[in-house]
Amino acid sequence: MKSVLYSLIVYSTLLVSCTSGQTSQTNLSATEFAEKIKAMPQAPVVDVRTPEEFEKGHLVNSKNIDWNNSNFEEQISKLDKSKPVFVYCLSGGRSSSAASKMRQDGFKQVYELNGGIMKWRAANLPETTEASIISPGMSKQQFEQLLVTDKLVLVDFYADWCAPCKKMKPYLDEISKDRTDKVTVIRINADDNQALCKELKIDALPVLMLYKNKALTWENKGFIEKADVVKHLN
Repeated sequence: MKSVLYSLIVYSTLLVSCTSGQTSQTNLSATEFAEKIKAMPQAPVVDVRTPEEFEKGHLVNSKNIDWNNSNFEEQISKLDKSKPVFVYCLSGGRSSSAASKMRQDGFKQVYELNGGIMKWRAANLPETTEASIISPGMSKQQFEQLLVTDKLVLVDFYADWCAPCKKMKPYLDEISKDRTDKVTVIRINADDNQALCKELKIDALPVLMLYKNKALTWENKGFIEKADVVKHLN
């Protein structure tokens, strides 16, 4: 009995170790992702964001196959399942779902960019557009001009395709309307202002930043409820 119990414990430990190893080996940081791509130049790199996002900037030589499009499975099935594939999105959510689906469908090696292209940009790694030109958007000087006011300034860095960003927008609009005499709410599209995001070290979405007299007094990354935001505005 003890022998059987010991064998089960050993087996469970090995199973957990193997699973952990697979996760750490396939979910890569931006620099690891870049190095892996360089080591496997023939492996396809798949951007699973929307075509609109893709046009604003993407990894060099990447192929756009929209995870939310009904023909995703049809398009992805054209790739060789026996060979490595790289996938990424904006912040990692869609690429994680796509990678899971691909593994279920028989893909042997699927590498994910942990944190998505936001982390890639934060690491100052190269990207391109179809025209090889990326619009710089708002400059830091222009951003700082927006902070010159007696009011509190609540800055929301978002993306059109970010689910938590969409969920927060209605209450941010309410705050802007209900507290217009005390708070200025500024929403900045991260895709359209990539240079500014790099300067301010915005590497995830959504991000709220609260300024008073041009000084940053509070910051939050990720989804947050309205009540928790309002606490910092009083």
